[in-house]
Amino acid sequence: MLKRFRKPAVFAAHSSERPVSGAEVNGEEGHRLRAPSTLHAFNRYEIKYLVDTAEAARLREEIEQRLDRDSHSGDKGYGIWSVYYDTRQLRFYWEKIEGLKFRRKLRVRHYGDRFAVGDDTPVFVEIKQRVNRVTQKRRVRLPYRDALRLCDGRQMVEHEPSQRAFLEEVLDLVLRLDLRATAMTGYQRHAYVGRDADVGLRVTFDQRIRGRDRDFHLGADAENRLIVPAGKSIVEVKANERVPYWLTDLTAKRNLQVVRVSKYCQSVEAYGLAPRSVFHVPDHDLDFDCDRSTVLSEA
Repeated sequence: MLKRFRKPAVFAAHSSERPVSGAEVNGEEGHRLRAPSTLHAFNRYEIKYLVDTAEAARLREEIEQRLDRDSHSGDKGYGIWSVYYDTRQLRFYWEKIEGLKFRRKLRVRHYGDRFAVGDDTPVFVEIKQRVNRVTQKRRVRLPYRDALRLCDGRQMVEHEPSQRAFLEEVLDLVLRLDLRATAMTGYQRHAYVGRDADVGLRVTFDQRIRGRDRDFHLGADAENRLIVPAGKSIVEVKANERVPYWLTDLTAKRNLQVVRVSKYCQSVEAYGLAPRSVFHVPDHDLDFDCDRSTVLSEA
């Protein structure tokens, strides 16, 4: 039986936080929202659906008639692996579960084959945050050794002048909140991008969603377990301003239901780091992802 649990709101002091610009600071000292700079920055609305994998495959066929494949997708898609940082009390996790209007999370993300990750491999250090209904993602690309030095070693790294404010924000979060690697997720993604009138639209299909709670080096030959059943995929619609009518009609025709699901939260709960929430995807029929050759064939 699925245990349904919701923790009482313990971060109410942050629920009134609002977007600000420049050097303006909200409630807690240093808990600020910087305006996007020349870094890679994305402001989007995001809608998620939990879909049977077979249904997702049929939906992809229809999507391909309207959208272009992401240039990195190819026929098999591409792997995404992320290490999430949180406090000992799982502050970012609980902010998500409680649905705070302002919340964020820090992660180190790699695209591609995780077994090929070395010190010089490019990765992204990202802060993903939610402000009311808008998702904002800011990130900087660094060699993996520098990303680890910044987030685990808690030291500033060499950078371009335009990156300094963001790197200082990351370092401030890590030091002030005593962040540490908490959970890891990985999955295979097929992505589609809009064209013509749908420029800015992005639809992603994630399957074989795995995770682990230790051995956080991206290149570690470590055991992962499925944190979402193999028969389920997460479909996500990301739009700059609006979702086109043809897409809302398509999801309605297939009776897709919007869900609140977080891969990070799934990993936290799957390994017992926190009690199961009402948003946890039941994890029956899960198995361990132990076969290196299988993972490599999907990377």
